[in-house]
Amino acid sequence: MKAGDGGNGVISFRREKFMPKGGPDGGNGGRGGSIIIRADKRLTTLMDFRYRRNYEAEDGDRGGGANRTGKSGNDLVLRVPVGTAIKIADSGELLADLVHDDDEIVIAHQRNSGGREDDTA
Repeated sequence: MKAGDGGNGVISFRREKFMPKGGPDGGNGGRGGSIIIRADKRLTTLMDFRYRRNYEAEDGDRGGGANRTGKSGNDLVLRVPVGTAIKIADSGELLADLVHDDDEIVIAHQRNSGGREDDTA
């Protein structure tokens, strides 16, 4: 599972008739989407996960001039039956036990918007 990447920032300089020096006006990239696992009482099986192994949230768009921030990526919500336990595969550590309808846990989260050095999940 992978959170969406943040969009790239943009380098832009303002140019106006009465401001000959202008100035920087580039915007940050949009946030990448997160991956959320949510319990749903209408589901009874994990069969939807049988044939698909990789899940990736949407990436953010790049920034624009005039200090415009890029569009953020949409979150990816994976629905599972109520009573599903989420564990780390290697260690077996329990992360969450989704025992009620609409219980949720964020599995992969984008920390910063794009245009910065540390924008990985």
